[in-house]
Amino acid sequence: MEKIKIGILGYGNIGRGVECAVKQNPDMELAAVFTRRDPSKVKPLTEGVKVLSISELDNKQDIDVLILCSGSATDLPVQTPKYAKMYNVIDTFDNHHDIPKHFDNVDAAAKAGGNVAAISIGWDPGLFSLNRALATVSLPNGENYTFWGRGVSQGHSNAIRNIEGVQDARQYTVPVDSAVEAVRSGSQPQLTTRQKHTRECYVVAAEGADKEKIREAIVTMPDYFADYDTTVEFITQEELDKKHKGLPHGGSVIRSGKTGWNEENNEVIEFKLGLDSNPEFTSSVIIAYARAVYRLAKEGACGCKTIFDISLTYCCAMSPEEMRKNLL
Repeated sequence: MEKIKIGILGYGNIGRGVECAVKQNPDMELAAVFTRRDPSKVKPLTEGVKVLSISELDNKQDIDVLILCSGSATDLPVQTPKYAKMYNVIDTFDNHHDIPKHFDNVDAAAKAGGNVAAISIGWDPGLFSLNRALATVSLPNGENYTFWGRGVSQGHSNAIRNIEGVQDARQYTVPVDSAVEAVRSGSQPQLTTRQKHTRECYVVAAEGADKEKIREAIVTMPDYFADYDTTVEFITQEELDKKHKGLPHGGSVIRSGKTGWNEENNEVIEFKLGLDSNPEFTSSVIIAYARAVYRLAKEGACGCKTIFDISLTYCCAMSPEEMRKNLL
């Protein structure tokens, strides 16, 4: 069996999750891990895999798909266009507001290099996006609602850690229960961003850091926290490691709509996830779409793709015949 050679850029939570997901897919192999850290200090679980400096990516490497496991706040807007010129790539860019701009930048770069890039792959954006689209076309007369959590948001936690004076942090996104139940009732409530979720931030401040300055930087951060009721609690590293070590998450996409000649019937569609490990599940989705990127590139495609543009037949290890037999 010809194996798809996977490269990982960044060996954090997502990078380690991707490594585990590669192990579960027999048609793939981990070719190399690329890091900004000292490569000698990065120890993958995969026996014998190469660990190289990120600078080595500037020299064309023998990989089929490069998975970018960096943060959306500052890394991916630079890294994805850069490497899309040289490799087939996937990222998990999750700043919803900036996806159109990111798409344009990556599309131009991927087309210039003749490569395929898939952006914003994961569960939201990603699988939740697919379900919002599916529900919308199924119930055109209706409203979409998305609730996240209760769970740790990796992107938001990373955004906090990028603030000067922050040593470590975890951020929980928490749905407002009354809002969820109102949506499930079919009443189609009009909810503001603030009415749907709250955000809980647990922050370890570096020694001597100005905690009030950190708090202000968090609660006023556009796109991430400014539109939410946000609490910030400063704790020790020991307490963070003890009480907030895991990375659970989940949530629901719900569409409430009307059918019937006189719109007399209420219909509710709900897609729900409950995850012990946000990064490991995200990585499992990424790996499925890495297969798709590889197959599309083999067909001569190029440019940027989102989850809307890629058929599930490209993602699945089964043949189309097997999918029709077992899944349809």
